[in-house]
Amino acid sequence: MPPQTTPDTTPDTAPAGSPVDAADFLDLADPATVADPYPHLAALRAAAPMALHSGMGTWLATGHAEAGAVLRDRRLGRVFGPRTPESDWDTFNWLHADSILDSEPPKHTRLRRLVAGAFGRGHVQRLAPRIEELAAGLLADLPDGEFDVIEHYAEPLPVLVIAELLGVPEVDRHHLRPWSQAIVRMYEVDRTEADEAAAREAAGAFAAYVEELSAERAKAPGDDLLTDLVTARDGSDRLSAHELVATAVLLLNAGHEASVNGFGNGLHSWLTAPDRALLDVGDDAAVARMVEEFLRHDSPLHLFERTAKEPAEVAGIVLEPGDKVAALLGAANRDPAVFADPDRFDPTRDPNPHLAFGAGIHFCIGAPLARLELEISVRTMLSRFPDLGVVEAVRRPTFVLRGFERLVVSPRA
Repeated sequence: MPPQTTPDTTPDTAPAGSPVDAADFLDLADPATVADPYPHLAALRAAAPMALHSGMGTWLATGHAEAGAVLRDRRLGRVFGPRTPESDWDTFNWLHADSILDSEPPKHTRLRRLVAGAFGRGHVQRLAPRIEELAAGLLADLPDGEFDVIEHYAEPLPVLVIAELLGVPEVDRHHLRPWSQAIVRMYEVDRTEADEAAAREAAGAFAAYVEELSAERAKAPGDDLLTDLVTARDGSDRLSAHELVATAVLLLNAGHEASVNGFGNGLHSWLTAPDRALLDVGDDAAVARMVEEFLRHDSPLHLFERTAKEPAEVAGIVLEPGDKVAALLGAANRDPAVFADPDRFDPTRDPNPHLAFGAGIHFCIGAPLARLELEISVRTMLSRFPDLGVVEAVRRPTFVLRGFERLVVSPRA
């Protein structure tokens, strides 16, 4: 899943204005708006499903059809703008410029082909028993009584899974989450100088670590995805040294950030639903529908940005080269034109055409793994704790990557 905006979301010159200013509806400097953006997103969508945010200098798509059009239009691209001074941001910049997420065809096509080939060697399918084992082990170590789902389950499980997938030694896994959180903080609109310094340091340390691990795999191949990325070939083509590291870092970041937030957000939505019914964990289809509603109802990623590469009219808006436009996935996933009673958490919702994994050529390459992981984690937890109550819920103060810092729950008799 994916996931993220480009590091710099403000263009040098903003596009021409629109009748509705999205900033009048969506003040991302207001903690109350960030804590619960949905009423504000609904009001903006009702006023104009495509509107320019004067503060960001970016067109925002809040309607499902409009967001889908933004995500799928090939005239809009992931145009990475390197941060400056480039001498300070060198590693951070190439980690993005040489990744699938921030590249466009033909480079994107080439990278995705090589990475998909490595992914397609059965790695996701073989992980299922191991994910079940890891989830059960985490639950076995829970403290008695109430516990923080994020700290004890939702956060460590995806880190362990992606580390297993890539072959990160157990002794090093404690570095992954802090590195990732420092880097993805750069995707928020309210980042500070301290955030930027932490991101630069984390990017350097993360890249150096993956470079060293990749060199080890080149000498002594293992049964893991990193080995397959090191040896990935398509004729004479292969990943460059920077592309290899950038891909591994992206998979480590996106491979667990969305899963942590997707599980925490979804569990909270279900536990606080006024008409909540217990889940039949023995029904695989019911578990799968529950996971899709986790992803739709309170999406882990709220904003995914594009830049016009050429003059284009998208969702009724005329764009010039360089204009920024972003799909607000959380808003699109509650569009009443597509989802009946969209603010209601409905674990039986089917069909559920949410956009939590994006769409178009940048659709999340890790979506099958994320779905598998979430289904196993839901089934495993609710098999042991079929009925939980929320004791405390503390949101992370972020909009783009939406999640909880703490979600304390208690088993109920």
